[in-house]
Amino acid sequence: MNFSQPMLRDGSLAGKTIIVTGGGTGLGKSMAKYFLELGANVVICSRRLAVLEATAKELTEATGGQVLPAECDVRKPEQIEAVIEAAIARFGAVHGLVNNSAGNFISPTERLSYKAIDTVVDIVLRGTYYFTLAIGKYWIENNIKGTVLNISTTYAWTGSGWVVPSAMAKAGALAMTKSLAYEWGKYGIRLNAIAPGPFPTKGAWDRLFPKELAEKFAFENRIPLHRTGEHQELANLAAYLMSDFSAYMTGEVITLDGGEVLNGGQFNFLHEVTPEMWDVLEAQIKNANRASKQEGKAP
Repeated sequence: MNFSQPMLRDGSLAGKTIIVTGGGTGLGKSMAKYFLELGANVVICSRRLAVLEATAKELTEATGGQVLPAECDVRKPEQIEAVIEAAIARFGAVHGLVNNSAGNFISPTERLSYKAIDTVVDIVLRGTYYFTLAIGKYWIENNIKGTVLNISTTYAWTGSGWVVPSAMAKAGALAMTKSLAYEWGKYGIRLNAIAPGPFPTKGAWDRLFPKELAEKFAFENRIPLHRTGEHQELANLAAYLMSDFSAYMTGEVITLDGGEVLNGGQFNFLHEVTPEMWDVLEAQIKNANRASKQEGKAP
């Protein structure tokens, strides 16, 4: 047995339906896959339907579980409510929500436009509280003891330069997690969070860290355990927090980062990047974003 293997017993999530935002790729996809393996029905949503449909087909074939792909911009309440309605129509009820959708820019803050800042804050903070509020109202009205898991970050409480919009938004979502854990505890609704360190994912990882930057500031050299995380490690923890095994835990945020937070704000090492290097990196990040958008378009 090692850290890259599944942790919970078979059937640990049987009978549950879980919505995973940003579930078509990366960590969202990895969590959704493990939830399915443990017996849950899963709804994956994001803005790119073609990616969701491909992921749903892949996960169904790999696990034999039931996956519903649902297009959704988490900044739009009417789309969120439509996802919840579709999930109820397909599976009868919803029991869990993983707020995993995110957006980020690595950049000197003074280089960001107002629109760029709004984009990150709207996805990370507004999207999280919109979805949480919609599902919470549904659970309270129907007397369902639901569970919310928010994917946070260590700089939600330490702060970090060069990712200021994300830090602000994640800090707000973390405050919401703790506040609602108290307020909604009387309904049997639990809210917890995970603050992951570096878990490399193709796509988001490539956009945030162009090759030159990734090689110059390798995370492995700054993490006490000298490695980045394996997706199954995070999926194991997420599944535990979504399961009844964690029934006595609420309002908690668990750091899973190999000790990286002990080294200060996650991106504060970027003070070494010169303005000229930022010019090059910005161009690379824009090219990576354009390539990712092209991949996500339906043929």
